[in-house]
Amino acid sequence: MIFDAATPPAGTVRDWLDARAADGGTAIVFPETGATLGWQDLRDQARDMAKGLAGLGVVPGESIAIVHPNGQEGVLALYAALYGGFRATMINLAAGPSAIAYALDHSGARFAFVHADQRDAIAEIAPDRLTIITPEMLSRQKDLPDLAPDGHALLMYTSGTTGQPKGVVHSHASLLAGGWTAAIAHALTTQDRGFCVLPIYHINGLCVTMMGALVSGGSLAMTTRFSASKFWRQAEDSAVTWFSVVPTIISHLLHNAADPSPAVCARLRFGRSASSALAVDTQSAFEARFKVPIVETMGLTETAAQILSNPLPPGVRKIGSPGISFGNEVCILTPELTPAAPLQEGEIAVRGPNVMVEYLHNPEATKQSFAGDWLRTGDLGHIDEDGYVFVTGRLKELIIKGGENIAPREIDEVLYSEPDIIEAAAFARPSKSYGETVEAAVAVKPGSSLSEQALIALCHQRLGVFKSPDTIHFLPELPKGPSGKIQRLKLANLV
Repeated sequence: MIFDAATPPAGTVRDWLDARAADGGTAIVFPETGATLGWQDLRDQARDMAKGLAGLGVVPGESIAIVHPNGQEGVLALYAALYGGFRATMINLAAGPSAIAYALDHSGARFAFVHADQRDAIAEIAPDRLTIITPEMLSRQKDLPDLAPDGHALLMYTSGTTGQPKGVVHSHASLLAGGWTAAIAHALTTQDRGFCVLPIYHINGLCVTMMGALVSGGSLAMTTRFSASKFWRQAEDSAVTWFSVVPTIISHLLHNAADPSPAVCARLRFGRSASSALAVDTQSAFEARFKVPIVETMGLTETAAQILSNPLPPGVRKIGSPGISFGNEVCILTPELTPAAPLQEGEIAVRGPNVMVEYLHNPEATKQSFAGDWLRTGDLGHIDEDGYVFVTGRLKELIIKGGENIAPREIDEVLYSEPDIIEAAAFARPSKSYGETVEAAVAVKPGSSLSEQALIALCHQRLGVFKSPDTIHFLPELPKGPSGKIQRLKLANLV
């Protein structure tokens, strides 16, 4: 099958994996072990495993839980489920026992691929119906039925920071479209090799890197986790041409003493930032030091990752904006859920082939997430005269002080302008006088002499007293989700 920048991918993941197997070549290299997985070998093993699942009586659309970190076993489990037409149910290893137990139960999974390091923990919390798959169980194979593009392919649970996690369902069509939006935005080709350091149980790692490579015909280097001390060496040894990370990783690379070789920076076409807003000063400092352009993007689990991206150089990258839409449409909605006037601020909404099918077993939440055919993102922002979206905050994270809305990101930007800041996040603290007041938490470079008073004074200078934090907490690190995104809503209960 041929990648077409003008048309969303047709067919199913099985069709595309068969096509890549026919083309041959390398699919994934694993720098930590030195292993290499070719497209044909990947397809053959995934197909055999899928037939084994069918032999167990698993039917199309049924959930298969996958409890694995990044690695060859996890990749094969994922592609086996997708190839067989089963619903790959990715379990977030960082979610904690309660959330994992909920996902295993809510998904209805009867079978699970579980990494050896996780088996004891999963056995303690799994529902009685769940069986952990062993290789011997897949020996009795059965022919696979035909698949349809609109069949369920992926089930991935949201972080659940404001309630029970929601199970986002994607079809083969929307999952492939998620890889396609990244491929067209970043002009990915068969010659590109992405660097997958984000977990594939998160939508960024799974769709942007894995599905992006499948659709474009390129390859990946994959590590079990991100390591600031090993990142540049792994990137050089694996000959990667691009990487997809999150702002906290960019900040940690910037504050790490190690410098990459000129060769690795010359080979890298771009780095990609997603999952949360990238501070302007962090992006500028990274590009000045490493000479690698950073392309800021935006996406959701519900949109199979990317909806927005800045164009690649020499196109216009507007620092502070996650860019323009690629492969879908974006608009701004008023509080009445009608399209906003040009340049007006409101809720960002999206529609396109990469939008989810539904929230599993939750029709009310599915209904509330849509305004007509527009998916509501929960993010606030506006679109400028050139079509670039600027995000000002999240509806659930707005600080409402004395009846006035304060966007936490505005405070974050000021804190990140201080070179010693590695991580920063402003948040709301309930107040009898104002309803809510502003506080912030930061993590700083080892040995830094930064004080709370100095940071508050900086905020007063840049923002005025009303918007500035009353208190700034110094933490070793800020709480983060599986992708590295800072979990702002947890801070008030931690400090």
